[in-house]
Amino acid sequence: MEKTLLSIGHGFSARALAARLVPQGWRIVGTTRSADKADQIAATGVEPVVWPGADLSALVAEFPNILVSAGPGPDGDPVLNAVQQDIARAAPNLRWLGYLSTTGVYGDHGGDWVDETTPLSPATKRGQARVEAEARWQAIPDVPLHIFRLAGIYGPGRGPFAKVRAGTARRIIKDGQVFSRIHVDDIAQALELSLNSPNPGAIYNLCDDDPAPPQDVIAYAAELLGVSIPPAIAIEDAEMTPMARSFYAESKKVRNDMIKQALGWTPSYPTYRAGLNAMLALED
Repeated sequence: MEKTLLSIGHGFSARALAARLVPQGWRIVGTTRSADKADQIAATGVEPVVWPGADLSALVAEFPNILVSAGPGPDGDPVLNAVQQDIARAAPNLRWLGYLSTTGVYGDHGGDWVDETTPLSPATKRGQARVEAEARWQAIPDVPLHIFRLAGIYGPGRGPFAKVRAGTARRIIKDGQVFSRIHVDDIAQALELSLNSPNPGAIYNLCDDDPAPPQDVIAYAAELLGVSIPPAIAIEDAEMTPMARSFYAESKKVRNDMIKQALGWTPSYPTYRAGLNAMLALED
């Protein structure tokens, strides 16, 4: 297997994957929209490329493994808008293409369970854009596509501790509201397993084993930090941006059985409690 990977939209999850692959001798090229982030990417052993700007067509033709983390914007999927024909031409030479999507494609299920066979019925514009992007990727013939539907991502530098410490965290209560989550290191582990065992056409949910109400996560973070638990606020009384409120439009618990059975994946952080404890330990 040629250890080379093109990472388009080299963000939080892709950086975690690179941290696993670079020490194994992988050559990774990661795109970023910001020249300011290029030095940060280079410091991790990844070759930075600023895109838009660089010749993405040439890179697509060069790499047998491609990870697409860039999400759709107002005009749809930015990668397909730029290089869909190039990806179609490169398809016979591609070994693995991973597309990071979201469990938001399932929409609202009133707190019930969903899995990869659940019909897609997004409740938000973001979710609808992801459904459309997934369909466009799936429509390209012969691409060894792997779709990963990610639950709410957290990890070092992204989680509740900063807001709890600053006193700005809120425990917003909506009856029956429940979310699934995933630690970024568990995403990276799953992507590495998939790279090692490609299964073109696969769709995998990525989440932990413990869907939970968001207010419970905030309360546990406060307990770990030894500070007062933020007071509960009914969602009807909470001042929230439209973006923040949209997250509460969907309530579901996500199953992860398929990726466990297909790839032998086992989350290192099967609960938010395990994940938050590990994050706090890193700070010591």
